[in-house]
Amino acid sequence: MKLSLGPLQYYWPRQTTLDFYASVATMPVDIVYLGETVCSRRHELRLDDYLDLAAQLADAGKEVVLSTLTLIESESDLKALRRLVDNERFVVEANEMGAVRLLAEKKLPFVAGPTLNVFNAETLRLLADMGASRWVMPPEAGRELLAGMKPMLPTGIATEVFVYGRVPLAYSARCFTARRFNLQKDTCEFKCIDFPDGMTIRTREGADFLSLNGIQTQSAKVYNLHADLPELAAAGVDILRISPQSTGTAEVVAAFRASIDGKAATLDGDTCNGFWHGRPGLELIGKAA
Repeated sequence: MKLSLGPLQYYWPRQTTLDFYASVATMPVDIVYLGETVCSRRHELRLDDYLDLAAQLADAGKEVVLSTLTLIESESDLKALRRLVDNERFVVEANEMGAVRLLAEKKLPFVAGPTLNVFNAETLRLLADMGASRWVMPPEAGRELLAGMKPMLPTGIATEVFVYGRVPLAYSARCFTARRFNLQKDTCEFKCIDFPDGMTIRTREGADFLSLNGIQTQSAKVYNLHADLPELAAAGVDILRISPQSTGTAEVVAAFRASIDGKAATLDGDTCNGFWHGRPGLELIGKAA
């Protein structure tokens, strides 16, 4: 199995982001996804910056994929999407169907991202016919769905599974982080940059429930399928996706790589893995518990 580092879901300062990806060059990951997938108002890095990072990481031996926005809301978003599709060097991860259409029209291979919501083999076959070379399972899908689809997977298409990070649960045209500070989305003051792993929302009883990340709602707990690696291998998963966090990403990558290589490794913390087991996502099932 290969390891991938998913696109950065959070809004970090420019230098923090550049320093992080400089460190990624030496991490034992095979694939790196780059690009803004959450909010087009985040401008610490622009497409040219991501292309520069992509070239640097490719020179370091990484397979680089450029990820698209999940929600396209304006003509400027469309222009940025067209530029990304026309980059002429790197494969694109399509996270909404407009990107799929543009890539298919140009007959370019692409990665079918997790927000395309592929839950059956018929949809995946359609995307494969349009040029998808691999698909990323929706994080809320589990082993039962993959087992049911496996006999019908299109020939040659690779399967990638989200295995570590806060689960992206929903996207909205409204910015919840701005709303928390009584700000409008268009005058948000970029408040999400103050929350490098999202803003935790708790229940009335004080339990961590969700994490707000601009227009994206995430799980409060970190999803962790490290203990489920034998099942993932048996299910024929080709790529394991780790989502960048503000701290500890290198250690997480090292633990997954060690386990893939047959070495002992553990990942501690208050994590969950319920979705993979067909249970509520915040639950912790099996050996990890």
